[in-house]
Amino acid sequence: MQTIHIDSLDELPHAAAAVINALEGRSVVVFRGEMGAGKTTLIREIVARLGADDTVTSPTFAIVNQYTTREGKNIYRINRLEEAYDFGYEEYFYSGNLCLVEWPEKIEELLPEEVMTVRIAVGDDEERTIEID
Repeated sequence: MQTIHIDSLDELPHAAAAVINALEGRSVVVFRGEMGAGKTTLIREIVARLGADDTVTSPTFAIVNQYTTREGKNIYRINRLEEAYDFGYEEYFYSGNLCLVEWPEKIEELLPEEVMTVRIAVGDDEERTIEID
């Protein structure tokens, strides 16, 4: 497990790079943290570092958000269990494309065994502790 402490959003690129470097062949990453912990903000930085020009928004009202990198690779964000079956979640999880799951609690039973977990704990102001496992 790797633990990163950041004091401000200025340090977010370092945290995003650490998440990308820790993938080690895994393509499904789950993000855990309370509402407002910065999951979307961290995902936005990861997507940008991977070369996607798309606007990253919260998945609150979408089932799946899809972003495409400059190299043509897809990045997916998945949100809700009830619709996950309908859109064929297997195609996302087992495609080999990077799949970022912001609220894994909603689709826990569908997650593959080999997932990477990123936990974000809130400190004072912009302080965050990010654990990558």
